[in-house]
Parts: sequence; C-alpha cells; structure tokens
Amino acid sequence: MFIVNLTFSANKANAKQFMQGHNAWIERNFNQGIFLLSGSLQPNLGGGIFAYNCTLEELTARVNEDPFVANDVVKAQITELTPNKTDPKLAFLLANAE
Repeated sequence: MFIVNLTFSANKANAKQFMQGHNAWIERNFNQGIFLLSGSLQPNLGGGIFAYNCTLEELTARVNEDPFVANDVVKAQITELTPNKTDPKLAFLLANAE
C-alpha cells in the first residue's frame, strides 16, 4: 500500500481552476479500487491519499495524471508501506502485502 502526500507548491493560488478535475481524478481512482482514503493535510498544506491494489509504477502514473500535479499546484511524494498488522476491518490490506 502507499501513502501519497500532495503538498501545495508556490502555485497554490491556481488550485481553484483545477479543483473540478482534481476531484474527478480522486473519484475515478476510488471507483477503480485504488484509493482507500483521501483527505486534507492540516493546516491547509495540501492533501493525502491511502492507495493500494497497484504497483508503485502504476500509482506514479496515476498521480501524474492529477491536474494538481500536472499543473504544479502540488508536489507529490509517494511512500510505500508494507502492512504486517491491521485492525480486523482492514485485514484485506494484508492480502496484497509482500
């Protein structure tokens, strides 16, 4: 699984013009079973995403399709996390752990 940090860049002021496309990108990745959680980094620093069910290369390609990333509104950092213990409600994450 992966943690994606989307930290606002100096172009943060351009976020509004790309927000609709960014939200559609998030929704598409939830619908495709890649994103598990998304939310805001506080205080107003950007956003974060938990992703799974893909490779690092696949996720990198997806992240680069985000209008916020493509238009330098945010800088993306992807961290890979191999889960080895979860709450029982999240046990499905262990099935993909290597």
